[in-house]
Amino acid sequence: MLDFDTAQALLAARGRAPATGHETLALDALHGRVLAEDIVAVLDLPPADNSAMDGYALRAADAAVSGAMLPIQQRCFAGQAPEPLLPGQAIRLFTGSVIPAGADTVVMQEDCREEDGRVAILAPPPPGQHIRRRGEDMRTGQTVLVRGTRLTAGHLAVLAAQGHDRATVFSRLKVGILTTGDELVPPGQPLPPAAIHNSNAPMLAALCGGLGTGTPVLRHARDDADATRRALAELNETCDLVLSVGGASVGEKDLVKPAIEALGGTLDLWRVRMKPGKPVALAELDGRPVVCLPGNPVSAFAVFMLLVSPLIRGLQGHLDALPPVRRGILDTPRPVGGERDDFLRIQAMQGAAGLPVLTPHTQQSSGAIGSLAWAHGLARIPAGARLESGAEVDWMALSDWLA
Repeated sequence: MLDFDTAQALLAARGRAPATGHETLALDALHGRVLAEDIVAVLDLPPADNSAMDGYALRAADAAVSGAMLPIQQRCFAGQAPEPLLPGQAIRLFTGSVIPAGADTVVMQEDCREEDGRVAILAPPPPGQHIRRRGEDMRTGQTVLVRGTRLTAGHLAVLAAQGHDRATVFSRLKVGILTTGDELVPPGQPLPPAAIHNSNAPMLAALCGGLGTGTPVLRHARDDADATRRALAELNETCDLVLSVGGASVGEKDLVKPAIEALGGTLDLWRVRMKPGKPVALAELDGRPVVCLPGNPVSAFAVFMLLVSPLIRGLQGHLDALPPVRRGILDTPRPVGGERDDFLRIQAMQGAAGLPVLTPHTQQSSGAIGSLAWAHGLARIPAGARLESGAEVDWMALSDWLA
């Protein structure tokens, strides 16, 4: 078995050459997409010195004496061009108003008293107070957004402020999902004896959607070598990435690995020293990656989160494929750990010492689907360790790794 860190690094590295093309989209369609080019500022922001407050623009020297009374030369709103400031006078302005030529400070209105066309300055102001300087936010020629950024509302604000009504992003990743097994029945259909509903297909489709892929293409193959091979070939031909679920172990009806080999594919890794999720494989078929996930839903979920999501982010063109790993304090009634890296489904609650307290679910079997809806993340217990309550461990938050 391959150790977990090596396997994760291999899948993350496989995604370094994005599998998708580019498209240029309007601003209102860019949220959540991955930027395919650097954005360089073409404007200074602010475009001119402007006021950070509602108040009065003046020369600090003219208000050096407390209670100084200055005539109000002009009232200037944001969007209006002010007159040059005359010596010994003040210009009433508002947040965002351009600073008049000749003024070197702004006194906010709370520190002034206006009466009969004059303003009393209640306390002498320092020069430069409450002035936003031209270009202090963004300067022409500066790279303000970098290729590989997944665009949020804040990034869209930067694009709009620079005058962009569109940008070039990577096309959505096309993912194919192949489930296998005679025992699987679609949700909504009656269950024959010994059958179970196919929960992997909707779960994995939702996980892909949460990472911003296109709508996944779903296929199911019964336990038949020809059917498995045909379904795999069809998905591989039309998708950038194929995820197969089940059928990649060593049983008589584990037909996915033979199907990959029959189609000319090569295996880059097979079986990882992790729990849940040991029977996982990364293959290459016609230049495109195929990842074989375990059939148990909990195992498939853990492998997707920890190994597949970095691959997907890389294929999408993300700058950072691996999300952050957090630290927490384990709270467990019994020692945990084993021969493989163990990833416990946990809930994280704020603790008194600053680090969150991580409480494992009482059911840690790979068939405990209810634990997936309950968990906040996965806590890593290193292979060979035997940890008790109070141990400090790494944990991966669902909100970091699946969004």
